[in-house]
Formats: sequence, C-alpha cells, structure tokens
Amino acid sequence: MTSISAPPVRIALPTSPQLQRRKTIGAIWQAVFIAATVFAALVLGTLLVRIFVQGVGALDTDLFTQRFISNAAIERGEAGYLTGIVSSLWLVLIAALFSIPVGIGAAIYLEEYAPDNWFTRVVQINVSNLSGVPSVVYGLLGLGVLVSFFGNDFLGRSLWAGGITLGLLILPVIIIASQEALRAVPLSLRQGAFALGATPWQVTWHHVLPAAMSGVLTGTILSISRALGETAPVLVAGAALFVSNVPTSPGATYSPLPIQVFDALGRPQAEAKEFAAAGIIVMMTLLIALNLIAIILRERASRRVRW
Repeated sequence: MTSISAPPVRIALPTSPQLQRRKTIGAIWQAVFIAATVFAALVLGTLLVRIFVQGVGALDTDLFTQRFISNAAIERGEAGYLTGIVSSLWLVLIAALFSIPVGIGAAIYLEEYAPDNWFTRVVQINVSNLSGVPSVVYGLLGLGVLVSFFGNDFLGRSLWAGGITLGLLILPVIIIASQEALRAVPLSLRQGAFALGATPWQVTWHHVLPAAMSGVLTGTILSISRALGETAPVLVAGAALFVSNVPTSPGATYSPLPIQVFDALGRPQAEAKEFAAAGIIVMMTLLIALNLIAIILRERASRRVRW
C-alpha cells in the first residue's frame, strides 16, 4: 500500500499598505545606491584609462634613471623621476621608523594597560579626533615646529622634517588600527595565559600581539601607503618643487614623487602632461604593491593563528 503525500500548503501572509510602502522605498534607495556605485566606478575607470593612454608612451627606463635636470627638460619630456622616487622612499622610511613603534606601543598601552579613567578617555578621544584632521594642518605643524622653531641648524627643510611630519600624520591611524586588532583577540586567550602563571607583559608579547599581528600589519602598511601619496603636508613643510640632485642622507633637501607630478601637471606643454601621467602610473604601481604586501602579510599572519 503506497501513501501519497499531499503537496505543501502555501500560506499567504497578509500584506499591509505600510509594509508595501516600506518595500517600495527600500527598492528605490537600493536603486539609487547602485546607480551611485556604478557612476563612481565609471568616473574612476575613465580617469584611469585616460591616464594610462596619456602616460604609457612616456614609460621607459629613463623615467627611473634620469633626474630633473632643468625646467626645459621637463617641458620636453626628457626628465625622470629618480629624485622623486628616492625622496619618497626616504620619507616613507623615516615616517615608518618614527610612527610604527610609537603607534603600536601606544595602542598596546591604551588597550592592555591603561586604567579606565578620565585621562585615558581624553587621550582616546584626542587620538580619534587627530585621525580626521586635514593633512595640510600637519604640514603647518611641521613648518611651524620642525622647520621654523628648530631652524636650519637642526632639521630645517630636510627629509627629517618631511618624514616626521608624515609620521605624525599616520600615527593616529596606526594607533586606531592596532587597537581594533588587539580588541578583536578573544578575552579567553588572555585568561588562559594568566591562569598558567604568565605575567601581563608575557601575555601581551607572546599571545595577544601575535594573534593581532595580521590586523596590525594591515593597518600599518595601508597607513604607509597613504603617506606615500600625500602632497600637501610635505609641500607646506618645506619640500621643493625642483631638486636636481638625488638625496643621499636624511639631512638633504628633497622633492617627492607627488610634488614632481604636481609640478609637471602645471605646465602647458603636451610632453609635460605625458610626463605627469607616467608619474601617476608609477605612483599607483607603488601604492598597489604596498597594498598587495599588506594582503600577503595579513594572510600569512592569519594562518598562524589557531584559536
């Protein structure tokens, strides 16, 4: 004897006019957001295609081996970005050496050791506010303190002043990113280490920090990539528009890659425009390389974490 199962009965839920109106409004806003995303992607794609078409003809080995010899060479498209690339690498190195230890150390103290009192809350609020300050304000700070106050005998308009200015710019971002990474580590990991007799520093150094390293590295490298593309702070803090010599020490004058691109964009000659577009391609390549390094380091660090 076979049994025949009855088909499932569909129950139609009653729909009110208010629910239908909400669905309609939600669909309209979804369409608006999709249109805004598509528009932004089209604008970005148009800019990238235009830059690539305009600058691909100027991409050659001379772009990385030649210097800004004269203004006429820039207008003829015969100059190179060697000075700008080396200056940018110097700035990123100085900024990283200054901001990474200070930023990670401040994040560890605020998240693991600082007591919950009014002073800690004031510091935390100021760190959050500093991350949203316009970059040109940091340039004015570098100009007023590092360049003018200390004078040419100490820092002056050198790579030291520009690198420390960029380090101050990315310092709040590194602190906040490191704090979020440390906060994501489960409390049970700390409690287990304390139960086995570990000291607070041993818990932080051997357990919490390795577990949060993927987030710390990601935030740090993304902050450094931001420093690589900044123009306003270093321009205000003393970077020169035209430097023919390649800097060989932190005390030398400098002209980073974004400023050299900015200088070439202000010239009316078509060769200068192509030269500037090629510099933008080089800068985007460096930024993409830093982002890829951040992704690789994050993946390698996350594989070592076993909860």
